[in-house]
Amino acid sequence: MEDLSAKKREIDEKLQMETQKLAFLKDSLNKSNQLTENMVSILESFSSRLHKLEDTIVPVHRDTKNLQKLQDNIDKTLSSLDHVISFYNVAKDVEQTIREGPYGSPDPLAPKYPDRESDNQPSDGPTGRLDSYLQSMARVQNAVDFFSTNNPGSPELHTVTQLFESGKDQLEREFRNLLTRHSRPVPAVTILDMLGTEDDPEDIPLEHLPERTVAELTEISRWLITQNSTDFMNVYAQIRSNTLLRSLDGLKEHQAKTGTATGVSPASGGSRKLALKDTPTKKTAYLKGRTIIRKAGSSIMKHSSLTLDTARRQGSNVVAELKDDVSDTETDTCILCISALLKLMQSESKLMEGVIPERYHNSIFEQLVQQSMDGVVADVENIATSAKRCIGKHDYSAVLSIFPVLKHLRAINPDYEEALKGTKQGQKLPSLMSTLDTTGAKALEEFIDSIKNDPDKQSNMSKDGTVHELTSNAMIFLQNLLEYLHTAGGMLAAQVAASWCPVDIYPAGMKAAEINERKLSIYIGKVLGALQLNLENKAKGYDDPALTAIFLLNNYHYILKTLKSSGLMRVVVLQTSDIEEHYEDIIREQKRLYSKSWSGVLRHILEISGKTVSQQRAAPQMGKKFKLKDKERQTIKDRFKGFNQEFDDIYRTQKGYAIPDQELRQTLRNDNRDFILPAYTAFREKYEPMQFTKNPEKYIKYSPEEVSATIDRFFDLSA
Repeated sequence: MEDLSAKKREIDEKLQMETQKLAFLKDSLNKSNQLTENMVSILESFSSRLHKLEDTIVPVHRDTKNLQKLQDNIDKTLSSLDHVISFYNVAKDVEQTIREGPYGSPDPLAPKYPDRESDNQPSDGPTGRLDSYLQSMARVQNAVDFFSTNNPGSPELHTVTQLFESGKDQLEREFRNLLTRHSRPVPAVTILDMLGTEDDPEDIPLEHLPERTVAELTEISRWLITQNSTDFMNVYAQIRSNTLLRSLDGLKEHQAKTGTATGVSPASGGSRKLALKDTPTKKTAYLKGRTIIRKAGSSIMKHSSLTLDTARRQGSNVVAELKDDVSDTETDTCILCISALLKLMQSESKLMEGVIPERYHNSIFEQLVQQSMDGVVADVENIATSAKRCIGKHDYSAVLSIFPVLKHLRAINPDYEEALKGTKQGQKLPSLMSTLDTTGAKALEEFIDSIKNDPDKQSNMSKDGTVHELTSNAMIFLQNLLEYLHTAGGMLAAQVAASWCPVDIYPAGMKAAEINERKLSIYIGKVLGALQLNLENKAKGYDDPALTAIFLLNNYHYILKTLKSSGLMRVVVLQTSDIEEHYEDIIREQKRLYSKSWSGVLRHILEISGKTVSQQRAAPQMGKKFKLKDKERQTIKDRFKGFNQEFDDIYRTQKGYAIPDQELRQTLRNDNRDFILPAYTAFREKYEPMQFTKNPEKYIKYSPEEVSATIDRFFDLSA
């Protein structure tokens, strides 16, 4: 029962608590409803007020917005009006500036650029005056565009258009003036330094125009390009072309005064010497050849008995040699100008980079270099024409003037092709080389024909059997070909149609240099063959067999010695491996034929077998005195007398024979001594003791020593 009572009390307490909570909730709900009603009332009041405010503010805002638009329209109208009015004032504002020009010198006679700083000062851009001028021109251009669009027929358009054209003309005129004023030819010594330095030529400063001037020209160029104006580029090409031409002319004048293709610039302190690419540095091979000819002529003259006519002909060669020197200078100057033009063109191309737009480079550069290229081409063609003229007169040494030029052209042509890429001027050098190849190859071919057909006139033959002029000239000519081995070989290779230049004898894969050597070897063999044939024909003109042998001996010995000493042998053996043995065999044969000239002397002193001789030889040995018969005494007298006469005759004849080569001369004397002296010594020792005459000095004229000394005077006209 107690548990039930307790549980009942507990339930009653909980019920009471829940009743209290319910009453609290009802009270809170009532308060909330009251607050909600109050808020709704407030919101309805606020909404009513907002509607009233909106009805009041919206019309005001609309009116304000309209007023703002009106204000903006007024401002824009005023701004546009100011902008339009400014176009009407442009002509008045900038006319003075435009008329005066970029540098304020409208009068051609007025001092130019009075407000400019020194042109030698470095500058990163054009002067402020030019900037100001271009800004003024921009204003005029805007005015032209405005009136063209909005009022095409207005007088204001005519005014600003004229002003704009005037300003444009001023800029074009200023471009020309700047370029003309600062374009000066490059001094000859500077060009020589640029060519002669062992370092990179770019290390030598070559300032065609001051930096400030280049910047101004660039700025003007850019502006003119925007106006589709290209006339100024033709002006640039013309002025720079004249400057380039004057630079080359100055170099030619300098070379004409100094008379040499080498020089040292005063600015270099004597440390830089001109060295043309792949070209002799002092004299061309043509001059070297002439020097060799003069030395050879002097040597031959020293050891031979030249006739008066021959000496007179050699004397007349002095004038020809002077002409040769002039020709050498022309050749050297031509080579120098070829190198100089390349360097100048390269620097001109670099100068164009900022001034002329890239898309116009090729066309303007072609105009710029055309005159100078034509001048250099004309110089080379003049040399070729002169060579052709001389070749037509059978002066084939003139072709030597072509070789240094052609060699230099071949060496420098790749650089020219690079410099002239994209222009038609690049075709001129290959065409020129082809012309020189044709001219040279034709001359080489005709040279062989001239040797074959050289006239065998007796009047042209020396009286002393010395080396013939044809031989010396031919060998000197070949030596000069060796100096330009690959040039001459390439020249022959370019004329493969010639009969003396076969094309099917070289193995596949042979290098061009080897082919050139082979072709020159073939050519030299042809020349030597023609020379030998002509010499054999010429030798037939001598009546004296001994002189014939001396003549051939001199010439063949000279040919062989020249082949060995000059280096020609190395080339010749490429096609004719036994050439040395061939000439040695000929020389031995000529010596044998010459020895027959002593047969008249030997027949008197050679021992004749017989009883009389043996008896006469035995007599002194036995210590007995035999009385010679008259016939025996006369025989001995006749033999001594015959020897004396024959020996005197051969001495008088052969002392006038010429053997220019000292070694050959002494060898032949020694051979004669060995050939004659033993037989004469034995002959005299045998018969001198015999009393075959009362006057032995009348018949025994020469002692062995005197015979030897007389033989030493052979081949010496002064003896």
